[in-house]
Amino acid sequence: MKIKKNDEVIVIAGKDKGATGKVIRAIPKEERVVVEGVNLIKKHKKANPAGGQQGEVVTKEAPIHVSNVAIVEDGNPVRVGYRFEEDGTKVRISRRTGKDI
Repeated sequence: MKIKKNDEVIVIAGKDKGATGKVIRAIPKEERVVVEGVNLIKKHKKANPAGGQQGEVVTKEAPIHVSNVAIVEDGNPVRVGYRFEEDGTKVRISRRTGKDI
């Protein structure tokens, strides 16, 4: 997966198209990412009288498919490529500018 945790991304498809945010969590096995402030859902929590907890409605981020987001560079979405350094390390680069990400 070319998008990692802490990357700044923009949503390019779906109900939150155009929204930007930071990747909170990457789930490579499912090809999904959780982006801060994007794809918000309401989760209803059941009350637990024995524990003294009230029921509540919690708003939280749900995972979004990685194909619906792109890394942001200078305010524009960019595609990600790879380059190998002379010492053999793999580096992510921007396809638009060629700079390291």
